[in-house]
Amino acid sequence: MLNRLIRSLAPLGVFRQPTEDTVELTPLGATLSARRPGSLRDVALYWMETHYLPFSEILHTVRTGEPAAQRSFGKPFFDWIVAAPVRAELQNRGMAGLVGGMGDRMFDGYRLPAGEVVADIGGADGTILTRLLASEPARRGILFDLPEILPGARKTIEEAGTADRVDVVAGDFFESVPSADVYVPAAILHDWDDASCVRILESVGRTAAPGARLVVIEGVVPPDDEPHATKLIHLVMLALTTGRERGAAECQRLFAGAGFVLDRIVPTPRDYSFIEARLR
Repeated sequence: MLNRLIRSLAPLGVFRQPTEDTVELTPLGATLSARRPGSLRDVALYWMETHYLPFSEILHTVRTGEPAAQRSFGKPFFDWIVAAPVRAELQNRGMAGLVGGMGDRMFDGYRLPAGEVVADIGGADGTILTRLLASEPARRGILFDLPEILPGARKTIEEAGTADRVDVVAGDFFESVPSADVYVPAAILHDWDDASCVRILESVGRTAAPGARLVVIEGVVPPDDEPHATKLIHLVMLALTTGRERGAAECQRLFAGAGFVLDRIVPTPRDYSFIEARLR
């Protein structure tokens, strides 16, 4: 049975079979290896377990507006994720694998706005926060997420050598967030509709001082028919959540509704951007 699977995948370049009894892994196949740094294995497992079934109900979403995930799982997507520790852990591994698969190119040459304390809002296992702080030894960090998501985050922080300057704080960003100088919601706002995003940003605004900086890490949808990853992620958001991908003008309106001013958008080679804003 395994050999039949391998023989089916070999023509696609996942394996090589020099002889009938020999199998070799190709560079393409290595992208799914548990042993390869930057592997997309956990991303593939996460998508398989969480995305495939809801997409069978995408027509229901188009007809009714109800997210397909809610119809498939019987509850909102993130409620379903945190209801089982194994799913929360898989989501963390998947998101960490996605960031790792992007490599350092996404972060090369980017420096956060000035501020001593950086709070990663909805930071999962801390992969993005530790990347941002790696070359910033004078800054301190706060990793903030739901208590169900945070187990295991300390390991990531310790392995990155930032344990002495990163605090792990549990909470709900709809209610309140820790005090910081720079707030970084990475791939968070696109999970939510506009009204929910304003609630998240207002939660930041209640805690932050005027002039505090916001750095949203997300894709920015181009205004034309140019191929772009956000246009496919937009469909994923339709199936799983109430969220959406947004263009520059939509980001500006969203920020303004919560008291923030859009300063600049810094694109990266990986279809994501650093969208910077400041609190009025």
